[in-house]
Amino acid sequence: MKQFIIIGMGRFGESIATSLYDMGHDVLAVDIDEERVQSISSKVSHAVQADATDEQTLDALGISNFDVAVVTIGGSVQASMLITMLCKEHGIKYVLAKAQNKLHAKVLYKIGADKVVFPERDMGLRIARSLVSSNFLDYIELTPDYSIVELKAASNWENKSLQQLDIRAKYGINIMAIKQQNDKVSVSPAGEDKIQKDDILVVIGKSQDIKRFQEKTYE
Repeated sequence: MKQFIIIGMGRFGESIATSLYDMGHDVLAVDIDEERVQSISSKVSHAVQADATDEQTLDALGISNFDVAVVTIGGSVQASMLITMLCKEHGIKYVLAKAQNKLHAKVLYKIGADKVVFPERDMGLRIARSLVSSNFLDYIELTPDYSIVELKAASNWENKSLQQLDIRAKYGINIMAIKQQNDKVSVSPAGEDKIQKDDILVVIGKSQDIKRFQEKTYE
């Protein structure tokens, strides 16, 4: 069980905090707003009203004991950067921070953030892609060039093996897993594995190759 400190209880921070707690982890939720702290107190291990930009406050919370810090401060870029820096200075090995824009993200990385996310932008992109393609289920941008995508298997793939489809050779993308309707998941499927009706493919590759794959497969 890992110990997480989530700083900032907006919608994004609260979602992460409650999800981690539901997964069985020890979660400390921190926010300067008393109402937000009270609202989440029953959904996490501990909830504290505190100003996380104050180093003495962080010391009192025992911040150096946490494995992961998630900084989701949305209203103040300066506060976000200061808290991220303090978390790293206090020895937290992994710090994920929410950014408002590319410049904010660049600074967060410079001061030690291990991962920077743009939740509003990323969710907007997922929704936009799902509206454009009925076969698209989910999308995760790993880097500006590489993505992981969930796609419904094309109807003409039924009972064909991955070797027959030869997707990697044709499009340069890899099938990471096949999710079947009975909730069975085949991770790193073999070439002889066959696609069944309503299967979902989890693929990884260059974003441009995935786009080309979708255009050719579902045209």
